[in-house]
Amino acid sequence: MGSVLALSSRPGHQNWPFSTDPPPSRWDAHPAHWDSPPRWERRDGRLPNPGSFHSLHRSCKDVFPQQIEGVKMIVNKTLSSFFKVSHMLHLSAVSPSYYRFHVEHLQSDDCSKDKDAPALIGEMDSSGSLNAHALLHLTERVRARTVFQTQQSQFVTWQFEAEYRGNDFTAAMTVANPDILRESVILVAHFLQSVSSGLVLGGELVYHRGRSEEGGILTLAGQYSRPNWVATLNAGKGGAHASYYHRANKQIQVGVEFEASTRTQETTTSFGYQMELPEANMVFRGMINSRCIIGGVLEKRLTPLPATLIMGAFVNHRGDKLQVGLGVNVG
Repeated sequence: MGSVLALSSRPGHQNWPFSTDPPPSRWDAHPAHWDSPPRWERRDGRLPNPGSFHSLHRSCKDVFPQQIEGVKMIVNKTLSSFFKVSHMLHLSAVSPSYYRFHVEHLQSDDCSKDKDAPALIGEMDSSGSLNAHALLHLTERVRARTVFQTQQSQFVTWQFEAEYRGNDFTAAMTVANPDILRESVILVAHFLQSVSSGLVLGGELVYHRGRSEEGGILTLAGQYSRPNWVATLNAGKGGAHASYYHRANKQIQVGVEFEASTRTQETTTSFGYQMELPEANMVFRGMINSRCIIGGVLEKRLTPLPATLIMGAFVNHRGDKLQVGLGVNVG
């Protein structure tokens, strides 16, 4: 889930895509098999596991285009079945340009049947900031995760997470930035329960303690899914986040998001869609929201070369701003 500090500032698209902050790194989420969505139907007739709390809105979010601005070059290299590296160079006139080195150490590749192998993921950019993940399956049902993030020479996040997946429920606990000297800590508890084959209910509790402040935020969550669509709602003291995902056919997927924040007193409604053209090796994602922002990203596979061309543009009609990006992903 990335840094748990971002939980108190949900929803996450309020300053997107026109933000001067660098885009999040590619590892700022669990691996695909870590947050894999629940199966629609189990052969034994029992209720399925609801999956992770962080993946409730994933189906809808994957439809929206990712921000691209300036010129970006990514080179991926698989050195062995368990060791992968990548280099990324980003040149921008809006945000600082940077170089980022990414490395992954896995005990099995994506084609292996063993999806529960531990993983070490590290990343460092040209400013000296370091991000590190350690993912470990302690048992068949218990998973542990550790995150360390530095901003140049300063530690900004040290986070420890444990998750237990039962037959029809998931429980997780996260401890972030514990500091004995400053007497501060952030605790996050997640729980999801499958009520029926399509209905999932649960909640999230965020507790923060410091020398001068102490408080908590409770968020309730619910998700109802069918084979072709998923509806999800999170609501609590910090705001509300609702999403609807629908797969029209093999080529077209659409998603709608509504986000409201009590902290910023802002609401945003977004509509996104994804169109796949297998014959042309192209995928197009587009979006429009209530802040008069329209954007789209086109990905073209340059066969027979092992490269993908990425072109994107975002227009803020209300703020009279334009962002155009071009990228190449090799490997």
